[in-house]
Amino acid sequence: MSGRVVDRAELLAELEAARAAGRRVVLTNGCFDLLHAGHVRYLRDAAALGDLLVVGLNGDASVRALKGPGRPILPEAERAELLAALEMVDYVVLFDEETAELLVSQVRPDVYVKGGDYSAESLPEAGIVQGYGGRVELVRYHDGLSTSGIVQKILDAYCPGDRG
Repeated sequence: MSGRVVDRAELLAELEAARAAGRRVVLTNGCFDLLHAGHVRYLRDAAALGDLLVVGLNGDASVRALKGPGRPILPEAERAELLAALEMVDYVVLFDEETAELLVSQVRPDVYVKGGDYSAESLPEAGIVQGYGGRVELVRYHDGLSTSGIVQKILDAYCPGDRG
């Protein structure tokens, strides 16, 4: 991989150097299928909580497991490229597990961020972060901005007679 899209080994080496320079690492994760304004706002808020933003991106198999057989709409390489193009994102790393527990335990972010549609109690990663003294932050969720909503709007506009 190249640029901001890195494999896990490369990411961990980069983060070791960043931490040695005193930089605070922020990690978030998700599917990021059909990048939209809600994603951009969320990532901007996450980046503001530290010096370096790492985005863990669910691979195609884990998106299918989480969202169903019709997803993802965009393949993982394209989703990673889009995320890496955003100025607030420093690194994108793919993961294939359904949760980010393994990624969190390896990255050990200073701050782990999820959207306000979650609660710290509902996040399996929260206990890991709190266990080593990191912080879990929930940032504002933007109602009405979702990939599922975009898909539904497209179906309503272009397939009005195809109701199942």
